[in-house]
Amino acid sequence: MNELNRFSLQRRHLLAASAASAAAGAIPSAWAQAPGAARVLRVGHQKGWLSILKGRGTLEKRLAPLGVKVTWTEFNAGPVQLEALNVGSIDFGDVGEAPPIFAQAAGAPLVYAGATVPRPALEAVIVPSGSPIRSVADLKGKRVAYNKGSNVQYFLVKLLEKNGLKYGDVQSIFLAPADARAAFERGAIDAWIIWDPFLAAAQKQLDARLLVDATGVVNNRAYYFTSRDFATRNADVLRIAIEEVNAIDTWASKNKDAAAAELSAVLGLDKSITDLYLSRARFGTASVTREILAEQQAIADTFFDLKLIPKKLNLLHAAPVDLL
Repeated sequence: MNELNRFSLQRRHLLAASAASAAAGAIPSAWAQAPGAARVLRVGHQKGWLSILKGRGTLEKRLAPLGVKVTWTEFNAGPVQLEALNVGSIDFGDVGEAPPIFAQAAGAPLVYAGATVPRPALEAVIVPSGSPIRSVADLKGKRVAYNKGSNVQYFLVKLLEKNGLKYGDVQSIFLAPADARAAFERGAIDAWIIWDPFLAAAQKQLDARLLVDATGVVNNRAYYFTSRDFATRNADVLRIAIEEVNAIDTWASKNKDAAAAELSAVLGLDKSITDLYLSRARFGTASVTREILAEQQAIADTFFDLKLIPKKLNLLHAAPVDLL
């Protein structure tokens, strides 16, 4: 199943789930944003920084004077969050570089609300500690596992290109993180391209050796998204949401030990793993610029060339409503 078909299947599942939620008393999008009604910001999130923001309650405090209520729904992956946006179940969420490309290709009315600073050290190619692979050139002909259609697939394409290799020069093994880890442990693959905190966990628990990270190859930003409709009517709410996300970033950058402890509890990982993760993280979240959209355009163009999406995209169609 390709990524676009998977996205469509998730949409059908979520439509059914949304109908059930509405029947159970959830606030449908049309009611939540009806003229004259109290405004609601429905946040979808994965375990991570938004979980910490939720625990602090600062977003609710900032939005209370505007008469805005905040609700939270946890998801296990970015594509599912984007499907929730597509069917009108959430208004705001966090995601990596690649899922928004597939969402836009599938017709989702998404708008980029914010972006982190570049974080290239948070994704890397790893190999077993005793592997003879010592350089990118050594990957030629080898079995390389990664999540198809993800940010690390784009990293691989650009990494090979930078080192004079072609995408077809490696044997691509498409595996989700949990399956790739199992394959890595039993020696069924030669290399694994993965992101934090899975990366740090493999280094700490599997004695994986970092071959090369994405520094100098790709930026590896994270994104915050919304819908065109919500952005048009709630620019003030989104501005405050991004400010509060950045406040968590600022705190974490100055309090890495405390942040690692809090994140380890959220993720259910040993603190030594989140310590390693945060030791190479960069912090900061701000508005999306034309330059940042150009980075996403490059990813979309690459995925079109790889036939992962069926049509060329114009990323300006997902630009913030106030983009200059």
